[in-house]
Amino acid sequence: MNNTRRNIAEINRFRNELKRMLGDISEIDKKILDRVGNKTVRRLKEDTPVDTGFMRRSWKANPAVQYGNKTEKVIVNTADYASYVNDGHRIVRNGATVGFVEGHFMVERALSQAERDLVTEFEAEVRRVSREHGD
Repeated sequence: MNNTRRNIAEINRFRNELKRMLGDISEIDKKILDRVGNKTVRRLKEDTPVDTGFMRRSWKANPAVQYGNKTEKVIVNTADYASYVNDGHRIVRNGATVGFVEGHFMVERALSQAERDLVTEFEAEVRRVSREHGD
């Protein structure tokens, strides 16, 4: 089982435990997702290479939103060249490819850490709710 599946399984286990204790956990989902999302934006800003600083300042996160039984938080970078810096790109001169610039992959690193942070945050929330409810 890869890390992503393991993390998702852990998160689901903690969410089910919270549901068992509280019933509706949509506010907890939003609170944790906002906290982890904001931490992810900080991490992305720190990891973004700086030339002018425009791309670093362009990271934005929307508040967590509930859609049915799904909670989602969107993180974007409004710099039009952000994907090229993250993923890498060809260097073309006179119509011919003359090289390749390696990507920085800051989004992948930040999302990987965010998955681990979600597991930690849900685990802490389960412990907090257990203490409050005496389970």
